[in-house]
Amino acid sequence: MQSLEMCAGAGGQALGLETAGFDHAALVELEPSACATLRLNRPSWNVIEDDLRSFDGRSYQGIDLLAGGVPCPPFSKAGNQLGAKDERDLFPTAIRLVDECRPQAVMLENVRGLLDAVFDDYRNKVEKQLKKLGYVPGWRLLNASDYGVSQLRPRVVFVGIRKDLASGFQWPEPLQIKPPTVGELLHDLMVENGWRGALRWREQANSIAPTLVGGSKKHGGPDLGPTRAKRAWATLGVDGMGLWDEAPTDDFVGMPRLTPRMTARIQGFPDDWQFFGRKTAAYRQIGNAFPPPVAAAVARQIFAALSIRRLYKVA
Repeated sequence: MQSLEMCAGAGGQALGLETAGFDHAALVELEPSACATLRLNRPSWNVIEDDLRSFDGRSYQGIDLLAGGVPCPPFSKAGNQLGAKDERDLFPTAIRLVDECRPQAVMLENVRGLLDAVFDDYRNKVEKQLKKLGYVPGWRLLNASDYGVSQLRPRVVFVGIRKDLASGFQWPEPLQIKPPTVGELLHDLMVENGWRGALRWREQANSIAPTLVGGSKKHGGPDLGPTRAKRAWATLGVDGMGLWDEAPTDDFVGMPRLTPRMTARIQGFPDDWQFFGRKTAAYRQIGNAFPPPVAAAVARQIFAALSIRRLYKVA
């Protein structure tokens, strides 16, 4: 089965779709650094560096899955929640592409704020448009920690399945195993330079991480979020004021900072996934990503629903 991905970013969702069994017909992304990351890790992928608003999806008509993480700021509580009035709102563009591609399934990811009452009319409008195009739509709030990610990261996932296939789709069930704590997850990276305080730090970092925040171009270098998030990181023994290029040295005393590789592991990326650019550019890609294990959990269910139809055709 093949997918067309919108706003592919650094490949979090793309990795999840790949894990679930989808091949990528194309990945559309505007940011040059994110496109470079995709090409660096998967040279065979068809990465299209373009503004989604000008992308024509008609050549991908009949694709199995149209997926993407349209921009979050229009719905984020960290912003003004302008919704349709925000120039960054790409839900209308996504619906246009659904009309052009007529995929068997649609999968869109966004922030928790999209489920706020202020956006009830907005969601209803999206649902009506998708129903008119022949899809059965649904929204679900999924917590990344329920799918093996060591992070408090609630995300809203929208899935639309073509009417004749919708009965075969079920939302993924949470895993029964708790994810590792930050200390368990990152200890081997913290001790890379021989830090003698790593074992004590591991014992203090005894819960999963707060939500990683990717930051925006309007602000400076990378940090781990607003004041409340930094306080939460401090309870885990992490200095959230910025990132380091390397793990602490053997004689380091105090609270260490995370490296981009550490944040990528917290986000659920495999260790061999490389990020193009320096620290700020890399962390922006990491923090804005959809955790691959969560994307994979949903995509597997979509794959299963579409597979039922193919089995009937073969029979």
